Amino acid sequence: MIGKTISHYKLLDELGRGGMGVVYRAEDTVLKRIVAIKILRPLSLSANEDNFRFLREARSAAALNHPNICTIYETGKYETRPFIVMEYVEGISLKEWITSRSHPNVRDSLAYALQIAAGLQAAHKKGIIHRDMKCDNVMVNDLGIAKIMDFGLAKQQGCTQVTKEGTALGTVAYMSPEQACGKQIDQRTDIWSFGVMLYEMVTGQLPFPGEYEHAVLYSILNEEPELPTALQPEVPVELEQIILKAITKAPEKRYQRMDEVMADLKLVSEAFTPRPGKRRKWQTRKALPEKKKALRYFLIALFTVVTGGAGYYFFSTAKQERTIESIAVLPLENLSGDPEQEYFADGMTDALIGELARISALRVISRTSVMQYKGARVPLVEIAKKLNVDAVVEGTVQRDGRRVRITAQLIGMAPERHLLAESYERDLDNILILQKEVARAIAQKINIKLTPLEESLLTAAREVNPALYEAYLKGMFYLNQFTPGGIKKGLVYLQQAVKEGPADPLAYAGLAIGYNLLAHTPSPPPSALPQARMAALKALELDENLAEVHLALAMIKIYGDWDREGAGRDYRRALELSPNLAMAHAHYGWYLEMSGQVDEALEELDRAQKLDPLLPIYPAWSGWLNFWEGRYDTAIEEAKKSLELNPDFPIGLYVLGGSYAAKGKYGEAIALQRKAGALNPDFEWALGQTYALAGRKKEALNVATKLKGKARVWDTFGLAEIYTALGEKDEAFRWLEAAYEQRHPYIQWFMRNGSFDPLKGDPRYTDLARRLNLAELDQ
Repeated sequence: MIGKTISHYKLLDELGRGGMGVVYRAEDTVLKRIVAIKILRPLSLSANEDNFRFLREARSAAALNHPNICTIYETGKYETRPFIVMEYVEGISLKEWITSRSHPNVRDSLAYALQIAAGLQAAHKKGIIHRDMKCDNVMVNDLGIAKIMDFGLAKQQGCTQVTKEGTALGTVAYMSPEQACGKQIDQRTDIWSFGVMLYEMVTGQLPFPGEYEHAVLYSILNEEPELPTALQPEVPVELEQIILKAITKAPEKRYQRMDEVMADLKLVSEAFTPRPGKRRKWQTRKALPEKKKALRYFLIALFTVVTGGAGYYFFSTAKQERTIESIAVLPLENLSGDPEQEYFADGMTDALIGELARISALRVISRTSVMQYKGARVPLVEIAKKLNVDAVVEGTVQRDGRRVRITAQLIGMAPERHLLAESYERDLDNILILQKEVARAIAQKINIKLTPLEESLLTAAREVNPALYEAYLKGMFYLNQFTPGGIKKGLVYLQQAVKEGPADPLAYAGLAIGYNLLAHTPSPPPSALPQARMAALKALELDENLAEVHLALAMIKIYGDWDREGAGRDYRRALELSPNLAMAHAHYGWYLEMSGQVDEALEELDRAQKLDPLLPIYPAWSGWLNFWEGRYDTAIEEAKKSLELNPDFPIGLYVLGGSYAAKGKYGEAIALQRKAGALNPDFEWALGQTYALAGRKKEALNVATKLKGKARVWDTFGLAEIYTALGEKDEAFRWLEAAYEQRHPYIQWFMRNGSFDPLKGDPRYTDLARRLNLAELDQ
């Protein structure tokens, strides 16, 4: 097979063989990366069970996205043989690491054990049992990151076993007693195997050795292992207790969940200081549960994980770790098992982003960009590269009645390493405290220096009415869909939230945002801005430190009241309270552009792009401002960036078409504006303007006639641009006047729009600027 190409993967060499498949190192000729490919062995083709198990491995592992689990990229078939394409982990197996040492290393073993436990915990949360955990099935890469491999025997909890009762699958030395007997198994079997691995890691020996499988099985079922401390004096007594509890023969007396194992390991790891050749004085066997209980309560933690970066420090201390200045919070996974609870998981993600966004020394990626990875099985390092961040946060959220548990892992990049993994749990009425607690823990872990304002914002919290908060989360969930139906449904829930808690600022803040979104649609109801104002002022009265409320007020003042001074104050206050609020940076950029502060405006839009790098609107807006300023090449570059993110984004198409028209490329411009208008009729005016610039007067007038028939405020400004391009100044001023009378939100920027330069010098131009209080800006 070496040298052959399967799909677009060229096989380079063989990495190993197992019971079902052969693993090759291969080159992905499309993405230009090295991968591993596991192909079912021909001898297995006669066994349908092996085919089923082989494909189940792919499905099981593909359902998991965790830094300590090997990532599955895709599956396929070569002739009649199925294959799995997975992440290529360059390093050695944990077994090789153990056998290569002259002396067991407890410190390093603890670091790897906690990483493996984190991976197993993630699999168990998905209901997946590995069933073949052993040191050969864990790889340690060059940065000291442990990754669980080979889910060939994995079983979805609750599913029927492939094998008939009484048949054992797995590697004998690591089998639990119930697995060895062919009995029904659950996650406690993986905990047993993990205990065997940990025993082997710290002692260099297996707990149940034997020359033959039958002897090993007899030992597993009937004998007790030698104490790890007898074999290796450096092993702490408390670590020995953990190992012995994990390999207790009766499943009901064993650890019941990996969370419990990880919590105990964390305690040992934090207290461990190596003293080669000496036995430390540890607490008695009974002391561990007492210490556990106290620390668990204090930390509100059901599981914790030592950083994956520990291995990096031990093996490569010469390298300098990258300072963390930017972070992305990936969508928290809903562990409730109920799809109807997705709004809750998304709401917790938004809340954590919002809390971290308060920190000025940290660039925090906005919701709209990270949500594109919801449910995606993409390696974290690829996500970090795409979002250009130094670290990512991933985790889960689980709601059980009134109790909420959030688990969060902070993973640094370049090199990839665990920095934090904690579990936090509170009642729903303390949910705001929980969110701030997680954010503070992350900030402390990466040594971010908080300003006094940030410290107070991340500390101050209050109880919240659970019914209100649930309605609020549902409302924001639908608002964030950015569709007319979503906005309407979201407002219904937010109004319900106000009824549940008329003295709580959250609901009013949500309403202010919702009505502002409604006010910015092409045909807004007249009541939208007044209702947005009422809600924002009420929220401000209840809590003046909500950044989104100040943003809502700024948008009301600039677009509705034409109050530039007041809008500027609120924009700046919003950014003071939440320096990572991308929308505030973007709208503040438009505000600065109105005042002629072009470079400062573009800097704000650049910040918005960096905070929300996968949202096409910000490069499109940047292109739009450059287009108005006559910087057509830069406008084209920005518009293309927008269209790379979404080829059908109307604003990007409009800006690119307008810039091409300005450079005389009318054919390309017309094609782009046709597409923009077809995708969103609100941009039909741009096609009329482009026809006019191209000298196609009849077609331009046809577009103008169509727009007049709609009789919408939105189209008045576009009609003014069409008639300016046609050279019909009287008509252009007539429609500019209509836009002024009907308070078109864009009329205040007419002096910055280069399309209206032919009107300069006309007294009507100066008069309009005076009435808009823009005359002093006409420099």
